[in-house]
Amino acid sequence: MTYVNHLAIAAAVLALAAGPANAQDKKTLAIVVKGLDNPFFEQINLGCQDWAANNPDSEYECLYTGPASSADESGQVQLVDDLVTRGVAAIAISPSNAPAMANRLKEIAPQIPVMTVDADLSEADRSLRATFLGTDNYLMGVMMAEQALRLKPDGGTVCLQLGNVAADNINARAAGFRDTIAGAEGTDRLSGEAGWSEIEGCPVFTNDQIDLANQQMADVFTSNPDLDAFILIGGWAQFAPQAYAQVTDQVMDRLMSDELIIIAGDTLPPQVQAFNDGRSHVQVGQRPFEMGQRSPDVMIQLINGEAVEDPIYTGLDVCTREEPGFCAQ
Repeated sequence: MTYVNHLAIAAAVLALAAGPANAQDKKTLAIVVKGLDNPFFEQINLGCQDWAANNPDSEYECLYTGPASSADESGQVQLVDDLVTRGVAAIAISPSNAPAMANRLKEIAPQIPVMTVDADLSEADRSLRATFLGTDNYLMGVMMAEQALRLKPDGGTVCLQLGNVAADNINARAAGFRDTIAGAEGTDRLSGEAGWSEIEGCPVFTNDQIDLANQQMADVFTSNPDLDAFILIGGWAQFAPQAYAQVTDQVMDRLMSDELIIIAGDTLPPQVQAFNDGRSHVQVGQRPFEMGQRSPDVMIQLINGEAVEDPIYTGLDVCTREEPGFCAQ
């Protein structure tokens, strides 16, 4: 872990320790995301803030935190450990590395409600948390595949861009995409099913790094000039509008003619702009603001011993060139 991230974690824990005295002894509901450098998670933060603004008299406060970098998997595990040790009323975690987070939860055995938000633990470890709040990630992959099949009914060559190798939510989307294309569950790689084949060197893994995501796209486009489809399972590259524009500039003719299609996850403002500029064909959007807004209420229900659904899905939105929906400008 870097020195900077040590400071970020220490600051979060100090804020927790000082918080109750400054907030009339309010109990803390912690939301721990993969990293503070990802604008997707900032939407969760805004949802957390909205909940606080709408519940000023609550005995609870909503704390949004995470490691400075989304690539700092060990830093996130340490932060969860520190928050549980110092004392929070409940915690909602978006695990970067699902197995590593599960192992630590087994070791510290928190005596508080634990839930996951945005990303879940691996299926074998889900007894460690009370519920999951977020996207049906397998369905998100299915919807991406349906759009690919619609735009390229004869199939073609494809590259999938994923995040962290051990991120359960991203892997679930990839599984949904491959299974739907192949028409069979458990498809590890597309090798001609329905005319679709994953190219050599793909999938590529961004480790949630925006600059790396754009570099990977540029490299793939350069080495595969006849590529038929690039699937951003998450929106990483589009979070840097200028860099993404430069990358897609080299293939704009192919994008406009539909020779090359881009399907991307999420519908944050810079992504909607990219879509409207013709730099993607489809955006499949999650609802991160709702995740942040609803997490405190779910944690309070768990604290009170109330029955809570598992999982709790927040829905998806699809923008296409034919039906842009709320992405229309």
